[in-house]
Amino acid sequence: MNKRYRIKKSSEIDAVFKVKKVKGDSYFVVYQSEDPNGINFRFALSIGKKYGNAVSRNLAKRRIRMIVSEFENQFMSNKLFVIVIKPLAHELSYQEIKDKLTVLFKKSKLMENTNE
Repeated sequence: MNKRYRIKKSSEIDAVFKVKKVKGDSYFVVYQSEDPNGINFRFALSIGKKYGNAVSRNLAKRRIRMIVSEFENQFMSNKLFVIVIKPLAHELSYQEIKDKLTVLFKKSKLMENTNE
């Protein structure tokens, strides 16, 4: 995943949280907002220390970055979104994470092509 797709500044992440367009389930929450001058979608991940040790948190972030990169060409180009990973997601396998996130992305209308 190219780093130009990541939100790095905490002020930008806070701005996404302020818009309060939220979709979620018991494993993940997706906050989204519009980026008026954005040419690419951008995203950030948030995971708390209750999830587990650093190794398991990094594994979860790597998995989710991989899932986002698989759907890279389907995301709307002017969207900013933050994925919050809840501690219950620790129980999920890679395929279950992918399925849950796909449903959330479709619910929140982040994808252009929802026919897959």
